Amino acid sequence: MATTTLTGPRPTPRPGPLTGFTIGVTAARRRDELTALLTRRGAQVVEAPVLRIMPLADDLALRRATEACLAAPLDYVVATTGVGWRGWMSAAEGWGRGAALADVCRRAVVLTRGPKATGAVRASGLGEGFSPGSEATGELLTWLLARPLAGRRIAVQEHGVRLDDFAAALRERGAEVISVPVYRWAPPDDPAPVRRLVEQTVRRQVHALAFTSAPAVSAFVATAAADGLRDALLDALRGDVLPVCVGALCARPFADLGLPAEFPERGRLGSLVRLLAETLPSRGRRELDLGSTRLTLQGNAALVDGESRLLSPRGAAVLRALAERPGHVLSRADLLRTAWPDVAADEHTVDEHAVEAAVGRLRAALGPHGKLIRTVPKRGYRLAVG
Repeated sequence: MATTTLTGPRPTPRPGPLTGFTIGVTAARRRDELTALLTRRGAQVVEAPVLRIMPLADDLALRRATEACLAAPLDYVVATTGVGWRGWMSAAEGWGRGAALADVCRRAVVLTRGPKATGAVRASGLGEGFSPGSEATGELLTWLLARPLAGRRIAVQEHGVRLDDFAAALRERGAEVISVPVYRWAPPDDPAPVRRLVEQTVRRQVHALAFTSAPAVSAFVATAAADGLRDALLDALRGDVLPVCVGALCARPFADLGLPAEFPERGRLGSLVRLLAETLPSRGRRELDLGSTRLTLQGNAALVDGESRLLSPRGAAVLRALAERPGHVLSRADLLRTAWPDVAADEHTVDEHAVEAAVGRLRAALGPHGKLIRTVPKRGYRLAVG
């Protein structure tokens, strides 16, 4: 089930680099680890697993593929993911065929796609014959096609989606290809959290989205399209909401959509979190010297003289609007246009009384620092200077 950490008026004495930022986590595997890494740095997390892994340990197709691998010597074995490789070895062990599978792979040249697959292969007591610098499956294919393949037997461990084009290219060169479907991606049991995260993204209620697989990116966009929000989602991701991927392969669907996505050089969760911790503050931080008070706005947080106060997204928008011109008066209509851009065009949806209520809640959230927001009778509000 998805969980949303709600904002509140409590102070956090030691703000982290991600304090005030709300990040959507779309991962199914290692979701708890990623969430812990983000919250440890001060982020608020919205969890919405876009896909789930369906293991195929008892699937007839996996067992048939394994028996085909054991029917004759293999020349090459392609390991595409660590979780897939471990699942395959574990399933074979359960069938009493683990030693035989390890032996046939040991006699072949094992190709690994990226460090996770390499680590899993080594952990199983085997070694890799080739691993490309990137995690692109295309580099594995290029390496294989540079060798004589007629009559060669090649096992390809798939990674949640079929690698039909990969296998077809090898078969065109005369190879016998055995596709090994260890697991497949499936929709989440409850699609509601994903749909809510799409809506939060469109409304700019999150500052970033973290993705750990390319299929998750595609599934997230497909969810938005099914709800008629595809264009609105892409618009948000082009500007206010930062999409961050674990690696270049994960980011490829965004590139196909013409959207920039950040990703670290090393495809690790720790590297992903460090990238977020470096990038988000540079995009969403503003520091103000108000005379006797130092105010820093970061995401949905206000750091006043080093003390952090978490705000609601609307409250943070009001404070940012006032901070654009410290000391100057903004009318309720000005704040309405600035902090309610999604609804301000419809005067029947929200009116200036909503501004008064939002300012009241903002002052309460700021606690003793609420006095920074001054009311100018019959004119509006201003951020106090001096």
